Amino acid sequence: MLSEAQAIAPKLIETRRTLHQWPELSFEEYRTAALVAHRLHDLGIPHETEVARTGVVGWIGNGDGPTIALRADMDALPIQEETGLPFSSQRPGVMHACGHDAHTAMLLGAAEILKRHEGELRGRIQLIFQPSEERIGVDGYSGAKLMVEEGVTADVDVILGLHVDPSLEVGKIGVRPGPMMAAADRFEMEILGQAAHGAYAYLGVDAIVLAAQVINTAQTLVSRRIPAIHEGVVTFGTISGGTRENIICDRVFLEGTVRSFDPAIRNQLQQELEDVAAIARHLGGDYRYRYFRGNPPVINDGQLTGFVSRIGGQLFGVDHVVEAPKTTGGEDFSWYSCKTRGSFIRIGAHNPAWPGKHRLHTADFQIDEEALVVGAALLAQSAQRWLYEYDPEHWRHVENC
Repeated sequence: MLSEAQAIAPKLIETRRTLHQWPELSFEEYRTAALVAHRLHDLGIPHETEVARTGVVGWIGNGDGPTIALRADMDALPIQEETGLPFSSQRPGVMHACGHDAHTAMLLGAAEILKRHEGELRGRIQLIFQPSEERIGVDGYSGAKLMVEEGVTADVDVILGLHVDPSLEVGKIGVRPGPMMAAADRFEMEILGQAAHGAYAYLGVDAIVLAAQVINTAQTLVSRRIPAIHEGVVTFGTISGGTRENIICDRVFLEGTVRSFDPAIRNQLQQELEDVAAIARHLGGDYRYRYFRGNPPVINDGQLTGFVSRIGGQLFGVDHVVEAPKTTGGEDFSWYSCKTRGSFIRIGAHNPAWPGKHRLHTADFQIDEEALVVGAALLAQSAQRWLYEYDPEHWRHVENC
């Protein structure tokens, strides 16, 4: 299906640039969802809107046989674009700085190709255009988690997702079986002391000093409390406290993130962070501690990832399929791959002739648009071929979380 993707390359680029000009933040993807629904309608693909608030789900093929899902995220980031591109964002302070415009265009392209072959399909393909990958709301929901809870993937046997990668040369595909991305959690600590005049520090309990002890001790959790064969990250991202230079501070607020791959390590870090916060109590103060579980780790199914690697090699050559790095970044694709066999794929988007890095989540983020053809072709060929080769004995249901 590579030649078919190449034939619609101008449409893929036009779609991506339109989405890029009109980015929308998490759970606000109304214009984006309307464009997706309009394109699916024109292709004759049945679909449902307002799924997980602002998502769109479509179907190709018949209801008999297995189902493979293909997922793209749609939301943008609160970043002011500084690329200078002629199709730069028209919304001040909002930008597609993570490539979700490209992901949506790739999935629409794959849908167009697969619709032409609908009569040949041995099962069903579910198209998931997901809102809010970038943000977990105050209710604890990201788009993927809400999609799963609304039953979107209840009948799905396997699911594929992809992400452009500006560190990988365009034309390359990055795959990795097993843990690929980390669980992303958040914590809050309030360290409580006793106010006093700065000249009479012994009459108070300095919350700033207590917080310093907590922060320094927390840095030993990964290096001294976790086995060296496991990875983890504990980061304090904000600290605030105090009112004047001559007043002993009575409370300090701390906030940070925890990253891990193993469920047992995740539980351990959650508990031991509270043990560290309790240092304040032993030194005459007190503490409050809250831990918020975010996205689970992305764990790629080995069999499915091997299948995608084979399809990628057939389409683009085996030398274009490379091992993707393991990263402590988070991704809410994990909510799908927790419940069914899933594989998350990296699509190279870097043009080596371009100066600069154009990293994700930066104001100058750019992609080589040849990546759109690669992603669309890989999704379409993988879905069609997986249905053709499906054997229930080889694809029994598994849960990774």
